[in-house]
Amino acid sequence: MDGFEGKLTSSKWAKIAKCSKDTAIRDINDLISKDILKKEEGGGRSTSYVLK
Repeated sequence: MDGFEGKLTSSKWAKIAKCSKDTAIRDINDLISKDILKKEEGGGRSTSYVLK
């Protein structure tokens, strides 16, 4: 994710990684647990993530 700018959503990650939305959410949760991403305020359909 070198050079990544802006906010990441599960939909964006699914397109980047060419995977299902469920897999994208699992991937994002893994990156959160590894302290690479953090969840922004808000939630639901507008949930976004940023690099730590």
